[in-house]
Amino acid sequence: MRRSVIVLTATATGLALVLTFRPKEATVAVASSATTSQQATVSQSGTSTVATGAPVTTQFGTTQVRVTISGGKITEVEAIQINSNEPQSIQISQAAVPTLRQEVLTKQSASVDSVSGATVTSGSYTASLQSALDKAGFKAPDGSTASTQAPVVQGHGGRDHGGFGLFGGG
Repeated sequence: MRRSVIVLTATATGLALVLTFRPKEATVAVASSATTSQQATVSQSGTSTVATGAPVTTQFGTTQVRVTISGGKITEVEAIQINSNEPQSIQISQAAVPTLRQEVLTKQSASVDSVSGATVTSGSYTASLQSALDKAGFKAPDGSTASTQAPVVQGHGGRDHGGFGLFGGG
């Protein structure tokens, strides 16, 4: 009997602590200010072309990507803005962007798979990237292209970035 009182008290205390937990607000580490979007631009220097995609705005914020093309290949992709309308948007975007960057460099195309739980981030990232690639006149080796339209979330109240959190399905 005494054990059950201790277990119930510990469970209630733990539950209270979990329910009052507030995570530390994430910081955004991007190449430029997240509040000032640049227009889509292209510049050339020798054999390299640097193109900035159009800013893509969704209910979670604005995403904008810059790409460097050298020797006919995508050599660098940089998110200069990521979704940042709320702390969850920042966390999801910060987790998804490195994966998206690596996929783009590997596939040499903006037409890459969405990151699970980050459908809106993935869609806005690839839309801005495709805009930059179009401005630079770059064609993917396999001829694939990504949509340049902002992604739209349907269902779930629009609060889940198209999935069920960072590690859920979507």
